[in-house]
Amino acid sequence: MCEFCHKHGEGKKWYLQAKNYSDDLLSDLGRRWHTGRSLRDLDNRQRTMRGIRMLSRTRGDVRRLLSWGITKAMKKFHFGQAVPIEDVERILGLTNSVVRMACACRYSQGWKDARYCYGISINPDGGMFEKIIRKVEPDFLVGPETKGLEKVTKEDALRQMREHERDGLCHTVWTVYTPLIVGICNCDRAGCLGVRLTVEEGAKAFFRAEYVAAADPDRCSGCGRCARVCQFDAIRIDPATKKAEIDPKKCYGCGVCRAVCAKDAISLADRRAVAEAKDLW
Repeated sequence: MCEFCHKHGEGKKWYLQAKNYSDDLLSDLGRRWHTGRSLRDLDNRQRTMRGIRMLSRTRGDVRRLLSWGITKAMKKFHFGQAVPIEDVERILGLTNSVVRMACACRYSQGWKDARYCYGISINPDGGMFEKIIRKVEPDFLVGPETKGLEKVTKEDALRQMREHERDGLCHTVWTVYTPLIVGICNCDRAGCLGVRLTVEEGAKAFFRAEYVAAADPDRCSGCGRCARVCQFDAIRIDPATKKAEIDPKKCYGCGVCRAVCAKDAISLADRRAVAEAKDLW
């Protein structure tokens, strides 16, 4: 299991522990301040983009040191994990309030109302996190180009996330001041700064899922749709067999490839049962 499962989940999936969604965690003044700042400071995402570009030009030990420092800081303040749709449904089963909002990462890149982020709380009224959001009122939530916070039912949220999945977006849970989990995002490399940092620059911003995907060659038609939606370059069509091959060392276990497979040829296995991937997080 991932590092957070041991630290914050008592050896179980940390994101399926109700305590990690609790308002009790937001009683910490530092956590409340950081939550408000992270929502208010869209310029910080512009700086993150500049940092990504700088990191991409850095090589050797300096690059490794920068990547290590970024990951260490993010684990404390704003880290995540990929989760398949089954675990998204379990998370929604724990929570009692869901609000859909514009994605701040995409907003900072000019996509003004890309509504791929879902704030979640175990409190029916949205709890302290939603109150902080409404108090901060950053432009990307209440400006003329957005719809603001959109209350949705858990059923509608799950349906929408299934649609995002079919569009090739992987589901991720995110903390603000770990271990407080505040949202489920739907990410791709083009829009998500966390995916870009993790996949392209090697500065890990979120853990792999607790699963690894595998393709059944007897079912696979070799259409290549799974390879096209994979955000992690883990899938290729073998030129000899014309079948999909999934590299367990690259797979993040998000399960999005399954959503576009017309032949039901892809399944997820427990990461701990896959020798090549069990220690890769």
